[in-house]
Amino acid sequence: MLTEELIRAKRDGRPLPLDELRAFVAGITTGSVSDAQVAAFAMAVYFQGMTRDETVTLTLAMRDSGRVLTWGDGELPGPALDKHSTGGVGDKVSLMLAPIVAACGGAVPMISGRGLGHGQGTVDKLESIPGYRTDPDETTFRTVVREVGCAIIGQTAELAPADRRIYAIRDVTGTVESMPLITGSILSKKLAAGLQGLVMDVTFGSGAFMTDPVRARELAALIAGVGTGAGCRTVALLTDMNETLGTAAGHATEVLEAIAYLRGDGAREPRLHAATAGLAAELLVIGGLAPDVSAGLAAVERVLADGSAAERFARMVTALGGPADLLDHPDRHVIPAPVVVPVRADRAGWIAAVDTRALGLAIVGLGGGRTRPGETIDTGVGFSAVLPLGMEVAAGDALLLVHARDAASGEAAARAVAAATTIAEAAPAERPVILERVTG
Repeated sequence: MLTEELIRAKRDGRPLPLDELRAFVAGITTGSVSDAQVAAFAMAVYFQGMTRDETVTLTLAMRDSGRVLTWGDGELPGPALDKHSTGGVGDKVSLMLAPIVAACGGAVPMISGRGLGHGQGTVDKLESIPGYRTDPDETTFRTVVREVGCAIIGQTAELAPADRRIYAIRDVTGTVESMPLITGSILSKKLAAGLQGLVMDVTFGSGAFMTDPVRARELAALIAGVGTGAGCRTVALLTDMNETLGTAAGHATEVLEAIAYLRGDGAREPRLHAATAGLAAELLVIGGLAPDVSAGLAAVERVLADGSAAERFARMVTALGGPADLLDHPDRHVIPAPVVVPVRADRAGWIAAVDTRALGLAIVGLGGGRTRPGETIDTGVGFSAVLPLGMEVAAGDALLLVHARDAASGEAAARAVAAATTIAEAAPAERPVILERVTG
């Protein structure tokens, strides 16, 4: 079947021959399929979806488009485990979870993505750390995972290269939210890393790509089913993204919050801690490192309290080229943009709602996100001191601080944040950050 005929078949909602779908993915890898054809296929899938068999075929074809890692018996300090999130605003969980799980006896070969749409990616956040290599060679990657217990890197040219190309095109063609494409993208990279277990953080709400919890649950079940069916035990948690996760959003600001979290500087933001600990505990159970979630949560608290999780993070950063004193002196190395603009409450009351997607787009407007593939972003811009929903404020109180390169862009972002925030006369109902556990 010609490429254009495959696209036409999907556009019209007809079943795809699985061998032709595999050939299409191979063409994406070799370059015989053009960017325009990839974009057309992604849009057709966005509107027509894919069957379970098509999704599995797409996932495995993308996994097999490049190198697939294997780990020998005894090569790693523990089971190969990982976590992935469908993203949102302020989601820096991976930065803490990887060293936490490593400190608990797991091995985390985490291959993470860059920002998509209004969300900020883990790889982009780490690139705010001077010298940190998100693109090490395979030998270095394997050595760091083996010796430190975790390594967070970007997708290499050798791992799932077909997904690398599709991922960049999805970001700028309005097809980020497609469930089959999300599933294939996530799992192709994770399966290529040779995992034994995966926990998925499937977000929902105003700051998530899946705003509806019903649709998010469908995606969670799809990912858990396809992942487990491909030989990687996968569990998903539905988490609330109706507000920024934590007190920072951006890149440098989130890295600083993650370091403070690991060091135990003051109280950990409750929603961020609930999400991080809950996902880590699930992963410890999946990997056989804890008998149940309660024991997993206790193990998480132990490695945070004794400093071993922070120590793993510091070792990972140093092993991948970052500064050896990052945890001791983070402000010397990770520098937010210098122009700080507070967003003031225009009335007294309670913060009742936030259009979290608008906050993410405001960061993109500051230069902290991409509008075309391969675009360089500014990792210093973003938000800090973000107040949570349910906080009572007086008129003039700062809702958050904008970090910008110049006053004009900072004021524009501040106006966007103010317009996205609702202050009411009564506090909103409390919502749990973890809504549900989903298996395949």
